[in-house]
Parts: sequence; C-alpha cells; structure tokens
Amino acid sequence: MPVDRLPMLLEAVLSIGSDLGLRATLQQIVDTATTLTGARYGALGVLEPDQDRTEALYTTGMTEEERRLVDHFLPERAAPPPEEGPSAPAFLVAPIQVHTELFGHLCLAGKSSGSFSETDRALLHVLAAQAGIAIGNARLYESARQRERWIEGAAAVTTALLTGRNAADALMTVAESARLLAGASAGVILQPNEAGGMEIVTASTLDDPAGIVGATIAPGSPVLVHLLGGEPVFIDDSATDPRMTTDVRSRFGPSMMLPLQSGGRLIGTLALPRHRGAPPYTAVDRLLATQFASQAALALVMADAQADREQLAVYEDRDRIARDLHDLVVQRLFATEMMLESTRRRAATEEDASELLGRAVDELDSTIQEVRTAIFALQQPPAKAPSTFRGRVLRETGGASALLGFPPSVHFTGAVDALVGEEAGRELLAVLRGALAAAHRRAGVSAIDVAVDATVRLADGRGAVRLVVADDGQGEGDGPTAVTWQTPL
Repeated sequence: MPVDRLPMLLEAVLSIGSDLGLRATLQQIVDTATTLTGARYGALGVLEPDQDRTEALYTTGMTEEERRLVDHFLPERAAPPPEEGPSAPAFLVAPIQVHTELFGHLCLAGKSSGSFSETDRALLHVLAAQAGIAIGNARLYESARQRERWIEGAAAVTTALLTGRNAADALMTVAESARLLAGASAGVILQPNEAGGMEIVTASTLDDPAGIVGATIAPGSPVLVHLLGGEPVFIDDSATDPRMTTDVRSRFGPSMMLPLQSGGRLIGTLALPRHRGAPPYTAVDRLLATQFASQAALALVMADAQADREQLAVYEDRDRIARDLHDLVVQRLFATEMMLESTRRRAATEEDASELLGRAVDELDSTIQEVRTAIFALQQPPAKAPSTFRGRVLRETGGASALLGFPPSVHFTGAVDALVGEEAGRELLAVLRGALAAAHRRAGVSAIDVAVDATVRLADGRGAVRLVVADDGQGEGDGPTAVTWQTPL
C-alpha cells in the first residue's frame, strides 16, 4: 500500500464510528469509502436478518434510478460483476461482517481513473472490517438506548396507573405508551368476551380508529389459543397470515400480540401492529415489548388492588361515620325524651307546656330528617357521580362545606328523586350554588340550612318543588338571610 495513502486511511478509520448513531455511521462508511478510493458512486446494502434481501440502502453520488438498480443487484451475490480487464475492475464489493453475521455489502463504482487498483481493493476491505466494528458498537449503543426508553416508559406507565386512574384510562395509558415506544401504527388492548373469544376494548392510533374498537378474535382461532395460554404471538404480515381472523387485519403488517398476565391472572392482550410494508420487529423489539407487557400487567394488577384498598378505606370511614351518627342520634333522642318527660310532669301546672312540646316535636323532626340524609349519603356508591337529584344536592352542599368550614344542614320533604325532573333539577341546583356562594361571601355565617320540599302546591293546583337556603349571617336588614326558589314539577 502506498505510504501516501496511509494518513488518509488512518483518518478514515478514526472517523468511522465517531457518531454512535447507527444510521449516521452507515452513511459515514459509504462517504468515507468513496472519498478514500476516488469512486464516484458508493452503496452500502443492509441485509434483513436471515433473509436474502436488502433491508436498507445507503448511497452516495447516485440518482434514484441508480439506487433502484443497486438495490436489485445487491442481494443477488457478494462478488463483483465481470471485470473490464484481467486486473482492472470497474466495480468493487466487500462484505461487512458484524461478529459472525453477514450484515451487508459495501460497493464502489465509477473510479475517476477508469478502474480500481489492488490498493483500492485492500483499502476497501480494511474499511469494511472497521465498519463491522463500528456497526457493532453502534448497535450496542442503540440497543442500550432502546432498552432505556422501554424501561423509562414502563416506569412512567406504572406511576400513571398508581395515581388512581379508572380502568378505561389505565388501559389507554398502556396502549398509547406501548405504541409510541414500539413505533407501531396502533396500540390496542383485547380482553376475553362472553363468546369465548377476545374483543378490542381500547385503541390508540393516529389514524381513524373507526372499526378497530369492537373487532373480535373468534373462538377457536390459533392465535387465541396461544394468547389465552399466556404465550406471545409475533406476526410478519397481519393481512396475509392465516392465523389472523379480525376484520381490521388488512390494515396492518408486522405485529406483536403480547399477553397482559401477572401472577397467573390474564388481564388481556396488548397488540402492536405496524402499517403494511413497515419494517418487521427485531428480536430486541420483541424482547423489550414482552418485558414491558409483563410490567404493565403487574402495574394494572397493583392499581386494581390499590383501588380496592381505597374503596375499603371509604367503607371503613363510613362505618366510623355511622358509629358517630349513632352516638349523635342517641344523645339527641335522649335529650328529647327528657324534655318530654319534664313537660309531662309540668303539663298540669305550667302554661308553657305547649311551647315545650312544640320544641320537642321540632327536634324529633329535625333528627329524623338528618338521619335520612346521612343514611342516603352512606348508601351512595363510592367514587361515582350521584345520579339522583337528592345525591346532586348533597354533592353541592358537601363541596361547599370545604369552603365554609362547616357542613350545611340539608332536609328533604317528599319523594324528591321521583318528582323532580332533569330540567327542574338543573334550575334548582344552579340556584343552590349561587345561594351557597353568596353565603360564603357574607361575614358572620356559621350555619346554613338547605330545605328541598317536593310537596308544594301552586295556586292552579300544579305540584312544585321549593328550595330554601337560609343562613344565620346578616343580610341587608337586621335578620338572617334566606333565598327561596320554586319551580313547577
């Protein structure tokens, strides 16, 4: 090898692999080889693993037509085309080995002096050997970065699921995160259905999701047998694979179907299909996605268990409230009993017996109303928005208690849930919000009484519901403030 080429070769060897990105490294190899040998054209064809066809092509100095010709030629053979002379080839090809694997071919053509020399051939083989090392390093780097992204994604999903999201949001979080990490066109969750098959219940996609959610895998499908058994399924082309039976399979190409299973419990299946013609999933992709699915399944189980614990805490708190309520009711009823006993003894001699009896009756009525309200509140399912008018009133007053510093007293008269319609309910709730907000703004308010009466009759005989919100604060006059509103039923 001429001495004057050694510095150029050394510089080229050092420059290859200076960028750890695989694509940048491959393009740099082609550019360096053409510069070092004086070639006009260069191409590096990357072979698909275990396949005799080109997966990717990196070129320099070529038109699109020339790229297509080279792409067709590269998989056919590793040797160069027929030489123009006995020792003056116009085309050079060198295989690139990464460890023991044939990674691709590095090809050069269009020598400015007309033909390549043995020195050019030697330089090309040195570059090809160095390229194999650089590609191996770049692969390791990208594999490490890919693993890091999947690990970070799994941790983010676990954190999100344990923040108290509901079941539908939790499944969407898993599907969307997996889609982004895998570079898939869609991320879908399938769950077993009553027919014995599996149904897509959640879909994350940038395309039109119409027709995806609700698609099913029929019972008895070979794919279903593997999935229900907790085994992953990897598909090269969803549209043509006879194992696929869903109606949406024609949209997709390569796919991974991964069981969401933890502790023997099968939650469902995570499917990550790519568009038709997209690159297939590599062995590393499959391994990392499978590990992600296991971590996501564990997070889903933990989130479900956490929700159960929180619900149990709600029930325990309700037991405490019920005990407190029991003590309060007993005390008030006992006090009322003493009041009535005193009245009975003094009824024959004192003129205020009627007043005492009236107070006792009012106290009993108030106690009964508050007990009914408390029992209704305890019967409401936890973590769900109330569906009845009575429940919505209690939600409004309960929310206002955080601002007021005390809970308003609420009384219902009549079958409010059966009688108050949706329109009248919305009207009354708006008035209630305004009255509570106004009471919060007034100074000196320490008690608020909310009364809803569905037994009111209007002058024309129609039934009506009346809302009265009274507080002990000072209004524009000297007495307490009260807001009254009624509307026909």
